[in-house]
Amino acid sequence: MSHYYTNDSTLDHKVKSYDVQIKGTSFRFFTDLGVFSKDNLDFGTKVLLETIELEPNIQTVIDMGCGYGPIGLYVAKTHPDKKVFLYDINERALDLAKKNKIENHITNVEITQSFLFEKVNIKADAIITNPPIRAGKQIVFKLYEEAYQALNQGGILYVVVQKKQGAPSSVKKLEELFGQCDIVEKIKGYWILLAKK
Repeated sequence: MSHYYTNDSTLDHKVKSYDVQIKGTSFRFFTDLGVFSKDNLDFGTKVLLETIELEPNIQTVIDMGCGYGPIGLYVAKTHPDKKVFLYDINERALDLAKKNKIENHITNVEITQSFLFEKVNIKADAIITNPPIRAGKQIVFKLYEEAYQALNQGGILYVVVQKKQGAPSSVKKLEELFGQCDIVEKIKGYWILLAKK
């Protein structure tokens, strides 16, 4: 069984694309077998992108577990003044993210392979993630812990997680790390969480 949060070079390819509008901005995303949400934009990601607010003082943004890039590429295209860094363990997803960067005429992004924050050597003003819930709570909580360390003081973390897939425990973990965690949106079982360092 292959998972989108791992590398599997034995998988066949079935590259396709879809078009989507996110808050009035058009995108075309190429996808393939072995990546998360290959048929369309994941509902949770869409809710997340429609909810996030990035103040002008936020200059450096990380999309952790970027997959084929919808979060980071959306932020980069709609905020050309910001520098956006995309990280994922899945090489196939990263190749697609690079293709999608070109397809959508985006230049202010860097795309790097990394297991969580292993190869992250920058401090961010904002981290945005649709965490790999199926990788297990241990991995997701490790992501939160490393995100806290990678944020500048005053930096923010946005997370989308389904209530039935552990949103309440994510809130509790983020409250432990950050001292507070706001539920800024709830739609169809998806919670958008915001924590500030």
